Amino acid sequence: MRLALSALALILSAQAALADVTVFAAASLKTALDQIAQDWTAETGTKVTLSYGGTPALAKQIAEGAPADLFVSASEAWMDDLEAKALIKPDTRRDLIGNSLILVAHGEAAPVTIDATLDLAALLDGGKLSMALVDAVPAGQYGKEALESLGLWAAVEPSVVQSENVRAALKLVALGEAPLGIVYASDSIAEPGVTVIGTFPKDSHRPIVYPAALTLTAGDDAAAFLDHLFSPAAQAVFQANGFAPLP
Repeated sequence: MRLALSALALILSAQAALADVTVFAAASLKTALDQIAQDWTAETGTKVTLSYGGTPALAKQIAEGAPADLFVSASEAWMDDLEAKALIKPDTRRDLIGNSLILVAHGEAAPVTIDATLDLAALLDGGKLSMALVDAVPAGQYGKEALESLGLWAAVEPSVVQSENVRAALKLVALGEAPLGIVYASDSIAEPGVTVIGTFPKDSHRPIVYPAALTLTAGDDAAAFLDHLFSPAAQAVFQANGFAPLP
């Protein structure tokens, strides 16, 4: 694993040399952040390279020396980890945006109420429940936490199929390889092949918050892009893509 991460760091170093700002961001941010970066580059002329993946993998790549200027995490815990290792500038850390957790189905499907009475195993009808890695990736962790809180986890655990990030979990449902999946509300907007059939109660899991911070090597361009993410224009793009504003 260490060799693989080191090799990836070398590849990313070569890519970063061609960019003014290199951003490592949780996969669930892709649709919104692609648009924000494109608009910002058109406005400023500053090139942004975006690298998406599961939050744990990105945090480990940064710890291995990958050349990120800005990290946007789907988990406060993984940002805490980098801060504890003195790999980010703590005074630049800010909570960027929020999200909610939903149940999606392949194609069209009837809505359901997600609470302790839901027979999720019956809804699966022998199929798989697609989730991001439940012990590592934030979307999977939130999903498992919600299912446990509602008393539904034990019945569906044998049916869970896990992916390395939430967009991969979403794709399995869109392709029909799993009838149901647990993803973020923002993911459903990016994928027309699924239907949102329910939203998990907010009190069934921890608040979903995306912290952002500059790394130790970040320069002025990265700081300017981080500030731009909190601008009304960028926040409007996030909200149009299903993310929730924070107080």
